[in-house]
Amino acid sequence: MRPLLKFTKFADRISEFLGELSAYIVLITVLVGFVNVVLRYTGERLGRTITTNAVIEAQWYLYTLIFFFGFAYITKNGINVRVDFWFADQSEKTRAWIDVVGHLFALIPFCLLALYVTFPSVLTSWGQMPDGSFDLSKWEVSSDPNGLPRAPIKSMVLVAFASLLLQGIAELIKHIAIIRGEGDIFKETIVETDAPVRIE
Repeated sequence: MRPLLKFTKFADRISEFLGELSAYIVLITVLVGFVNVVLRYTGERLGRTITTNAVIEAQWYLYTLIFFFGFAYITKNGINVRVDFWFADQSEKTRAWIDVVGHLFALIPFCLLALYVTFPSVLTSWGQMPDGSFDLSKWEVSSDPNGLPRAPIKSMVLVAFASLLLQGIAELIKHIAIIRGEGDIFKETIVETDAPVRIE
């Protein structure tokens, strides 16, 4: 299991980075929202529209990124939504078994399915032609006047599920190590999840 420690640390670093990035995006989102409100009410006072759909769409793009970049972070830190009435009362190895089954039969397959289903849509959004070439002049844009391109935000779906898949595999490795009695190798990367009730 020890050779896999580097992989789990690598996945953890990516997840932590995305989590920190998500926190900064929250601040930017609030600022953009504030600007949007000021422009809207100022425009009402002046009797003209001075805000644009670009500002409105930028706000929900940023809001989306908060969640996308948070997927792997919450999995790594064990702060995903979970009702622990039964789970928390189990032994460490039993909890590890539960998570191994959950990761193998739910989390990892779901991530793979999401990537498989989303990938063609993202390519089309970037202007992929029937012959496989790309025409960026035909990339997907908002149907609203002055709206933003759709391709970049759609691409973030791939980033979200790829990072979640990476972290899911890392967590699977950690839980298998616990079952094998080798959890000490991953001690610094394993997050305890034995709260009596944790509903986030």
